[in-house]
Amino acid sequence: METDVKYKILLVEDDKNIARLIQYNLDKAGYEVQHGINGAAGYELVGTFKPDVIISDIMMPEVDGFAFRKMLLKVPEYKAIPFVFLTAKGEEDDILQGYDLEIQEYIVKTSSPKIILAKLKSLIQSSEAQKAQGETEVKKAAASMGAKVVPDKIPEIAGYKITQLHKPFNDIPGGDFIDYVKIDDDTVVVVVGDVMGKKWGAWYFAVAYAGYVRSAIRAELNNGNSFTANEIMQRVNSAVYNDERIADVFITLSILIIDNKNNTIGYCGAGDIPIFYLSNGKVELIKSEGTLLGFSLDGKYESINITLLPNDEIFVLTDGIIESRDIKGQSIENERLIEIILSKGENESLPFINESVAKLTNSKYEDDVTVVCIKKI
Repeated sequence: METDVKYKILLVEDDKNIARLIQYNLDKAGYEVQHGINGAAGYELVGTFKPDVIISDIMMPEVDGFAFRKMLLKVPEYKAIPFVFLTAKGEEDDILQGYDLEIQEYIVKTSSPKIILAKLKSLIQSSEAQKAQGETEVKKAAASMGAKVVPDKIPEIAGYKITQLHKPFNDIPGGDFIDYVKIDDDTVVVVVGDVMGKKWGAWYFAVAYAGYVRSAIRAELNNGNSFTANEIMQRVNSAVYNDERIADVFITLSILIIDNKNNTIGYCGAGDIPIFYLSNGKVELIKSEGTLLGFSLDGKYESINITLLPNDEIFVLTDGIIESRDIKGQSIENERLIEIILSKGENESLPFINESVAKLTNSKYEDDVTVVCIKKI
């Protein structure tokens, strides 16, 4: 029953003896296991542990299994994780309620370890088969459509140097995207986004969102407006909010307008990672408080204007780097990325960041890695 890959199992069970027995058998079979005592603890672990499968008891104190499952269903990224209910009851009403919550399997606690492991192995194999099929379809679509989520050519603008780093997860076109729109010789719009919650279909939505942003920019240009980053963001948000086809798709988006004529960069974010601003040997995190796209008609988006001095740099990124884990299992987080940026010296920023993070993680990532650097020259 041993596995070739060390899959991660989250076990949520309040009975210490049952949890100990199940965990012992899972460990013995080669799985990596973490344990939560109720739904609240389990929910916290989902974000940090990123399990391949969740096994949860139903009857637990504070937050029971049904409530826990409902919490997960609200987050598309968590909803996609295969979920198994573990129960002592096996009553028809409980089983039906579980399947109404889109679970994949039901296991009775009195089942032998062999039965539990066999069901778990079957579930993982099915999930991996779906994953492989999704990967193949995405690669075929990307090849046939010729559509890209990261452009090959970066526009030039006087006074600035733009560079990009993009590593798709497992070399599969994913949910991160970069786009550039050159308005004129003095103005370039930089867009960085991350589509979540659609698993292996995220690439399709990344292409669509890039189209939304470009449409919003063109709309502002056609109106003859001297547009700002938050005006573009609000147009995109309105389009997303009114499009029922993507109601359950989460996206973070960063928009930066480089204005060489006025020597400013206008920035607006929607649920994104703060941008990292390197100036005079210090790194400042600049956060725009706009909500994730499509959450409400008014995302309360704001534009933040930044004036760069020569050799100042801005780094705009998705969460791939900061959520990557080092060889000890610790997330990189903002603090260590800041340390890396400050230690680069005279080295080119993105190659240095790429090499430094690769050393920390042993070149193993859990998501797309995307960074755009804007340097004042």
